[in-house]
Amino acid sequence: MQEFDIAELEKYDGNDGRPVYVAYKGKVYDISDSKLWRNGLHMKRHHAGQDMTADIQGAPHEPDVLERFPQVGTLKKDIEEVAELKIPRPLDWLLEKVPMLRRHPHPMTVHFPIVFSFSTTVFNILYLIFGIKSLETTALHSLGAGILFTVVAIVTGLYTWWLNYMAKPLRAVNIKLTFALILLAVQFVTFIWRLKVPHVMESLQGANLIYLLLILSLFPIVVVIGWFGAFLTFPVEKD
Repeated sequence: MQEFDIAELEKYDGNDGRPVYVAYKGKVYDISDSKLWRNGLHMKRHHAGQDMTADIQGAPHEPDVLERFPQVGTLKKDIEEVAELKIPRPLDWLLEKVPMLRRHPHPMTVHFPIVFSFSTTVFNILYLIFGIKSLETTALHSLGAGILFTVVAIVTGLYTWWLNYMAKPLRAVNIKLTFALILLAVQFVTFIWRLKVPHVMESLQGANLIYLLLILSLFPIVVVIGWFGAFLTFPVEKD
């Protein structure tokens, strides 16, 4: 079998009809027949011609999927050892002990703060339209749940950032984290405000108007967070 160094491996990137090769733990596989690696790109994130040892340890599938494809060579030992060190050892231990964490909890938990934040805004608007107090009470409950799940989403988001991107500084992640903290701050302030002033929505004058504006701001804040989250998952291809 051929022995590849990283420069040689990069030539097999799937572009211009070239084969699609990837390496995992020192073995080089030809995955040209995989429909998921068409043109050498997988999930608009992973590029062929690379050592996938660290990446695949954080993938939502087991490494044995590569065994479906022929092994065409090996990766030079020094490159393999460097790749093994990419994933932090505590994280590697955690993934081994709790395999479920490989399934990335963030994409699941992130939906809860989205829906509760939207619900807070929507139910308050409905209260202003119809004047039904139970709608405003439901908005308060949604706000409280939003605080809880925003914390969960931030924690799982940091975990996924560590797992998928090795905590590399990424513009999209920085924006998401900044707006997530802003979201949490707005949720917390308005929740405490509503508890201390139960009738804050009954007269929208002075400081009460600021409360309403904060409630309305939850919607665009969540949209920004969602947009950059989608950008990470499905990057916009540039010509």
